[in-house]
Amino acid sequence: MTTIAKAPEQYSDAEIIQKILHGQVALFEILIRRNNPWLYKTGMSYGYKHEDTQDLMQETYINAYLSLSKFENRSTFKTWITKIMLHNCFQKRQKFSFKNETASNDIQHEKSTPMFTGNNHHDPERTLVTRELNHVIESALQKIPLDYRMVFSLREVSGFNVAETAEALSISESNVKVRLNRAKAMLRNEVEKTYSAAEIYEFNLVYCDAMVQRVMDGLRSL
Repeated sequence: MTTIAKAPEQYSDAEIIQKILHGQVALFEILIRRNNPWLYKTGMSYGYKHEDTQDLMQETYINAYLSLSKFENRSTFKTWITKIMLHNCFQKRQKFSFKNETASNDIQHEKSTPMFTGNNHHDPERTLVTRELNHVIESALQKIPLDYRMVFSLREVSGFNVAETAEALSISESNVKVRLNRAKAMLRNEVEKTYSAAEIYEFNLVYCDAMVQRVMDGLRSL
């Protein structure tokens, strides 16, 4: 019986990584495309502008590529590379002496209520996010202390589960839940509940090809 080979896009992250380590460097493009949305939202949520976020993403992909042999598959590649992105975001902030926001360690058992519960976001007209809406959401998120903002971004915007978020931020799962609840409470009066989480910091596909090209060009120059 003839075995039909899978298309590159059908391979798991772990399979792609093994192929890259065995010389198929071009397949790194697939990992870039899969992870562009998470890294972009992470950089923007950290407080960086579009251009700085793009630079941080490129740096993160290069770092990940150079350390690919150290990836032990104990966590998802998405979590692993997000941790690298978070580290780079932190280092950039330290380098330029950006103001650090520290969240309170006060732990409260708040009732968890979904922030985006409305069904109106299925209306096609509402999927066209306006520039004004983006500014409103970005402004609201930037008013939240960084520790809470990053939990919100990973959980509600990027779709990380509790365990992945805890690992990426090096905090307990309990803290993830508490910080998420508090972040929602802070945002609830700022943002309409009918907006879908996916509308926040949408990574326009027009940037995806450019990021792939930047990273692959960087790898070829190593």
